[in-house]
Amino acid sequence: QVQLVESGGGSVQTGGSLRLSCAASGRAFSNYAMGWFRQAPGKEREFVAAISRSGDIANYADFVQGRFSISRDNVDNIVYLQIFSLEFEDTAVYYCAARPDYSPSSYAGDYQYWGRGTPVTVSS
Repeated sequence: QVQLVESGGGSVQTGGSLRLSCAASGRAFSNYAMGWFRQAPGKEREFVAAISRSGDIANYADFVQGRFSISRDNVDNIVYLQIFSLEFEDTAVYYCAARPDYSPSSYAGDYQYWGRGTPVTVSS
């Protein structure tokens, strides 16, 4: 079992920045590729970013356009999602997920464990 707890969400104005964190406990964090997904009101959950077990490979959704950065700390068992230049369309609940594999994946079905999410609200 891996327990994931997201934090760092909140209300922010357009153009602002946030750093989301996902703390993992349970089985060895470094055994899992990690991903971030988001779900906006009335929409399906979508892939945002993912990172390999060692952190050497990172993948991003097309809409990211350089505004998001995923990283991980395998000592403190945390994965981060830094978001710059927030847009109204970034309003969503952001979830982290763990996949028992080396490589990152953009497919939600590849992830075995999920956190409960942290909400991000962007306003003008």
